Amino acid sequence: MSLMEHLRELRNRLFKASLGVVVGFGIGYWLSGRAISLVKDPVCKVLEPRTGECNFVQLGVADFFLLQLKVGLWLGLLITAPWWMYQLWAFIAPGLHRNERKYAYIFVTIAAPLFALGAYLAWFALGHGLQFLLPPEDVVTTSLDITRYVDFITTGMLVFGVAFEFPLVAMMLNFAGVLSGRKLLGWWRFVVFIFFAFAAVATPTPDPFTMTGLALAMSLLYFGAVAVALINDRRKGRNRPAYADIGDDETSTLDDYEVEPVGAASSVGGYDPIDPVTPVDGPAPVERPRSLDRRYDDVT
Repeated sequence: MSLMEHLRELRNRLFKASLGVVVGFGIGYWLSGRAISLVKDPVCKVLEPRTGECNFVQLGVADFFLLQLKVGLWLGLLITAPWWMYQLWAFIAPGLHRNERKYAYIFVTIAAPLFALGAYLAWFALGHGLQFLLPPEDVVTTSLDITRYVDFITTGMLVFGVAFEFPLVAMMLNFAGVLSGRKLLGWWRFVVFIFFAFAAVATPTPDPFTMTGLALAMSLLYFGAVAVALINDRRKGRNRPAYADIGDDETSTLDDYEVEPVGAASSVGGYDPIDPVTPVDGPAPVERPRSLDRRYDDVT
């Protein structure tokens, strides 16, 4: 296909995907009220035992309506994900080899449950973290803005879901031949430290339990990815030659190789390389210019 044909194919795929998202948006807007009630459930479990009610406020006239539109769009993307992902795949797949398609199927199949697991962990952990964030009612009366609260919960779910994809990226690099399982295992101290630092910054609650839960979950997934990488390296190493295991920083021995000596200059005649002025046996040397009839040091 020519470049213009590829662009027309991309336009058609994007148009079909957009139509699917529009239909999904309509379904998502219809379900947005139930989704918002589900998101409110963690904070209501904290407020209802204290005050006996769980009420939210809106600061703008159209805040709740705009929130429903936003939630409806997110739900529409999730509901129609198989459709628009198929359109994207149909555009990319013709340019991939058979083994690349197989790996893509495997990684997409793993990525979706990992993201869902991370989002659920965020919803569960943030619900317990709110107990540390919300002050007692005898100190401060709590009135939560519905828009800011939903953004708080959904941002945490998105961060947790994306964080759970990091080990999958490491496994993809191993399957692509970029990183070996031994290197991934050797970096475990640094990686675990990065996970804890990322969890400390990414988690929206200051309590240590949410941060520790995210960091430990990411670490366990990372070690699982390392185990898969080691198995994959061992499976591929069966058909590799012996020198494939030599690292970049290691040296190989030359005992098994026969080194041929360099021929002497006398075989072709000319001048002695040590004493350029004195001719050696062989054919008659070419007359040298007088400017060269002097000794030079090794550097020259």
